[in-house]
Amino acid sequence: MCGIALIISGVRIDSSSFCSDACLDAESHPSSISEAKQVDEHVLLIDDLKGALLRRGPDHLGSKRVLLKLKSSKFMDKDDNVSALNVESVECTVPINCDPLSHCLSDELRIEGPLLDSLVDNEEDTGEGISCLCFPMKEKDGITHASEVVCTQDVGAVLTKSVAELHFLGAMLQLRGTSPVLQPLVDTSGNLLVYNGEIFGGINVGSDSNDGETLMHELEGCCHCDCHRHGKSFCCIEKGQTSVPMLLSTIKGPWALIYWQARSKIIWFGRDAFGRRSLLVHWPTLDDPQFLLSSVSPPSSVENSDFEVADEIGALDYWEELPCGIYSICFDASIANSHRILVGQVRKHEWTDPLLKDLIKWERISVEPKPEEFYLQCLPVLKPQHVLCSANADGMPSNLCAPGDHVTNHKGLHEDIHDTLANCVIQSESIFNDKGAIQYSVSLPAHKVLIALRESTMRRTTLTKICQANLHETREGKLVPVAVLFSGGLDSMILAALLDQCLNSTLMPSVNMSAQIYSLLTDEIDLLNVSFDGQLAPDRITAQSGVRELQRIAPSRRWRLVEIDADLSSLTSETKHVTSLINPAKTYMDLNIGIALWLAARGDGWVNEGVQCHKYRSKSKILLVGSGADEQCAGYSRHRTKYRLGGWLALEEEMKLDMQRIWKRNLGRDDRCISDNGKEARFPFLDEDVIRTLLEIPLRDVADLDQPVGRGDKKILREVAWLLGLGEAAVLPKRAIQFGSRIARESNRKNFGSNRAANQASAGSVVIHEPRS
Repeated sequence: MCGIALIISGVRIDSSSFCSDACLDAESHPSSISEAKQVDEHVLLIDDLKGALLRRGPDHLGSKRVLLKLKSSKFMDKDDNVSALNVESVECTVPINCDPLSHCLSDELRIEGPLLDSLVDNEEDTGEGISCLCFPMKEKDGITHASEVVCTQDVGAVLTKSVAELHFLGAMLQLRGTSPVLQPLVDTSGNLLVYNGEIFGGINVGSDSNDGETLMHELEGCCHCDCHRHGKSFCCIEKGQTSVPMLLSTIKGPWALIYWQARSKIIWFGRDAFGRRSLLVHWPTLDDPQFLLSSVSPPSSVENSDFEVADEIGALDYWEELPCGIYSICFDASIANSHRILVGQVRKHEWTDPLLKDLIKWERISVEPKPEEFYLQCLPVLKPQHVLCSANADGMPSNLCAPGDHVTNHKGLHEDIHDTLANCVIQSESIFNDKGAIQYSVSLPAHKVLIALRESTMRRTTLTKICQANLHETREGKLVPVAVLFSGGLDSMILAALLDQCLNSTLMPSVNMSAQIYSLLTDEIDLLNVSFDGQLAPDRITAQSGVRELQRIAPSRRWRLVEIDADLSSLTSETKHVTSLINPAKTYMDLNIGIALWLAARGDGWVNEGVQCHKYRSKSKILLVGSGADEQCAGYSRHRTKYRLGGWLALEEEMKLDMQRIWKRNLGRDDRCISDNGKEARFPFLDEDVIRTLLEIPLRDVADLDQPVGRGDKKILREVAWLLGLGEAAVLPKRAIQFGSRIARESNRKNFGSNRAANQASAGSVVIHEPRS
């Protein structure tokens, strides 16, 4: 998947039932679109959104317009609300090889008016005796305001007025399915879906199927009841039917969507409970009364501002991160009829899956250790020379092997795995690195986390589903479908080792993989590493060391370290572009992280193979990212501070806060920066089962901050690394990408003169566009 967008014009949006002060409620919103004060430079063009989505390198970009027409009151029953609306639709697909601005703008202006006329003409051609007179439409900024299109019809026909336009955009980067899929998706009932996400559980997606098509089919079976209009619980539950919120609550995996339910004339939209896919919202304002949703902020959102210091910050407040959840816009025709406008009431709906609700609450079974728990720490564990190393496609572990061994078969231990874990002996053993011997005693919880992480990685890298849709990418050689955002640190080393094991499993010929696909798969894994200080950056040093350790545990794998070197002073246009991508985030820290992620995801660097160094650009469409590991396992320095000041309860509350705001602080920004390169970020540490597994483990087993840095922080992940044979990575301290790549140092020098001046100004939290006093 790639990106989605929606523009609603001609509707007064009422979000007073849940929205923040930034949103305009029904009282403060202008009574009609014609009364809104228009400020041309702040009105977003449809072509801006198309251009931003096309930059992501989709297989195609499609658009579809839905026009809402209101019946005249003299032909309406008093209680007739839903039936008071007529719906027309127009579809336009944009080729991916077009220039995003010139093509879209010219074609849209040529097509927009005639298409509406042709709809009227088509109605006349049906032989129903309808004749229409359409007043000239007002076209502004490439958008037809449907509220100004009035049609009169013969006596005996229903008088209609087109009052609203819904413009859907869907960009498709197809990674699953055997046949091409075009967005927006439209079913036989007239429902319309634009979807950006993956389904890793909850809804069954066949090995040859596409996520969006499968979800569209499931949504078509959802009820059309309107009890939510009145704030009641869904009556469909009593009838044994499934509502849209019920269905979306079952999805495991990252997603953002916009869905038009034709029969009920309701728009559903939202993003998954952890915000792993970006979805921005523009609530209507006096300057721009449109309602907009988009996966990405177009550059025009900030083009009037210098990316270093702006005269005003109004343009930067155009977008907000949509809070995680499921929303609906219900169009009220009766109000529209009495006030000559259409009102769309926005509501937020509760998640219905109790297991998902528990994860959102993020409540651990045990926070403060009790005296008896110190004894329980001596639980049976696997012998440290054993590592959980493989799994079957259905998610069950398949065997145990020694570090460095490769899986050669899929014979499972479905019935024996829990007995194996329960009957293993306690053992502590020494591992060695450059600093000498280190004693490790690995707990049973570490093995449970390893199982969950491995299954999470497997779900995100199953090549039988990835490669079917990417055969066209293999004309010039082997297919390297998955890469790792790689610093050589603890999190990325774990992901790289697990990816190696998962690719071993899925590389085996099976009934679901044709000989053609198998012959195209490669034994290579791209490790993407970015540096702003050449070979001297800390992340470059640990990455090179990490590759040597990976080669030791997996010698038959070809590990390709892609060294991406950058000079911040020469990235002027790129910096301005990334500023638009991180929007609405707007601090120097956000920008530094965004630039590093954007460059890493682009994968354009050098590969050093012995004495030869050559230019290389990674074509992997999927990028594994370690987001969520620090939040869940106490990896930040502020976690240690909270623990020192307030003990276990304070530490747990800080970690809970991190998880409940990760959608706003991290994931939306990161998804936009990575996706801009036509890549898809996947987050194994944020898999629902991984989160649940970690919450079922006492906090003392997850992190023990009485121990020094590099031991107690992310304690359980260090044990996982040790089980994987990654002894050196298991003791590495936490280092954020902006510091490990040294972009923060270069940014401080550029924008504040020195690191010392930046530290005094708390540069990380300074707003980029903040005016100088």
